[in-house]
Amino acid sequence: MPDPLHPAVVHFPLALAVLAPFLAIPLAVLILRGTVPARAWLAASLVFVLLAGSAWAAVETGEDQEEAVEEVVSGRVIHEHEEAAEALLVGAGILAALSLLGLASGRLGGVARAGAALASVAVLVLAVRTGGSGGELVYEHGAAAVYVTGTDASVTGDRRPERESREHDDDRDERR
Repeated sequence: MPDPLHPAVVHFPLALAVLAPFLAIPLAVLILRGTVPARAWLAASLVFVLLAGSAWAAVETGEDQEEAVEEVVSGRVIHEHEEAAEALLVGAGILAALSLLGLASGRLGGVARAGAALASVAVLVLAVRTGGSGGELVYEHGAAAVYVTGTDASVTGDRRPERESREHDDDRDERR
């Protein structure tokens, strides 16, 4: 198993969230038109249940890493990412529930499929927000530094105070 596990797990819900609207919207339309049978929605439901499960795993593994990462990253920044991840988990859970309701026949199934198609777009937005804040933790705040054994700043991340780091970056930009 990778150690830390969180970076390996987080890519599953993000990838599935990107896939979600591209699966849900066309499939819901095709079922509505009668082009494909309603039972085809089972494929979407399976993907959305996997999305919710992987979002749960990402939140859990993130909580496992939180204490270590707080050594190099502000608790406020971590909390913002945690809040975004929890919102994604809730959204993915709602999407999974709607998609399972979409397996019902008749009007209930149709309304649930339409709701899931809309929810899939909202989940994509939540995933972009979550992935963005996670990337910011790693690439701007050096969260990965706690797992790197070397001492070279180019490997471990820049641990300078934010203001000093910005001033240095501004100097570098002026030289370009």
